[in-house]
Amino acid sequence: MNTVFVDVDTGIDDAMALIYLLASSDAEVVGIASTGGNIHVEQVCANNLGLLELCGAPAIPVSKGADGPLCGRWPHHSKFHGPKGLGYAELPRTERALTGHDATSAWISAAHAHPGELIGIVTGPLTNLALALRAEPALPTLLRRLVIMGGAFGDDTNPMSEWNIRVDPEAASEVFAGWAGRQQLPIVCGLDLTRRVTMTPAILAGLTNAAGPSPLIEVIEDAMRFYFESHAERGHGYVAFMHDPLAAAVALDPRLVATRAATVDIELADTPTRGVTAASEVGDRKANALIGIDVDPGVFFDRFVDRVGPFARRLAGA
Repeated sequence: MNTVFVDVDTGIDDAMALIYLLASSDAEVVGIASTGGNIHVEQVCANNLGLLELCGAPAIPVSKGADGPLCGRWPHHSKFHGPKGLGYAELPRTERALTGHDATSAWISAAHAHPGELIGIVTGPLTNLALALRAEPALPTLLRRLVIMGGAFGDDTNPMSEWNIRVDPEAASEVFAGWAGRQQLPIVCGLDLTRRVTMTPAILAGLTNAAGPSPLIEVIEDAMRFYFESHAERGHGYVAFMHDPLAAAVALDPRLVATRAATVDIELADTPTRGVTAASEVGDRKANALIGIDVDPGVFFDRFVDRVGPFARRLAGA
């Protein structure tokens, strides 16, 4: 069994990642940290609680975290996920409530409660984790594994910044520095990797067929329709990159991706390249990450459908 703690800024692909984890019999989610990013943190919290209700999940603790970066303010909130973060989808009402402690405390408590066992997943800005690392510098030794969705490493001639890193590069820099030279380096799923995992209407139809009529599938379809439209408006076609679900799947099974050890540096200057990530070959400096460099999309989507489809069917009582 994989013991998992998730830190999310729940937009559409974060939601798909959470659904994947809740549908996985080999995962026990012991805590969810909410951070601003795609949307304001209050809406992230509401989305997380609503998703737990939708999925009939146990009373998993959900904690409120940062609604601003370590320095300054979020530059803006993403429009790619809709005003509530889940596109056209509507979540059920719930009486579930947040914990009485913040996300920093949640990270530290979960790590100490499951030393050497806890798998951390971050699919939003790294602000909460950076604050937790400041409060508990031993955090990297307490975690079994850390998986980060963030960065872009594929094109040194035309470098680009990725949203999670760009909105709080100082937090990302602190996290990578904290893991430098550790025995268990964080696995980093950058845009050049996650954009290979492309949801299409045909794949979504396969999921729907596997599930049958289900409230969960209705939410997924409504969210994904908005996400398809959002990608099409940005010139990617009527598809959707499954950034965060890939990170969730890798957290449960790192064999899904090939990696290379690297030293990641992040541009912190207030320039147009702020937030750009650069992965250097390990030389005299210590490695601080395992960069994902290859994935088989078919294997990922087979696993996604095989888990989420029957899960949705069970929830519907079919």
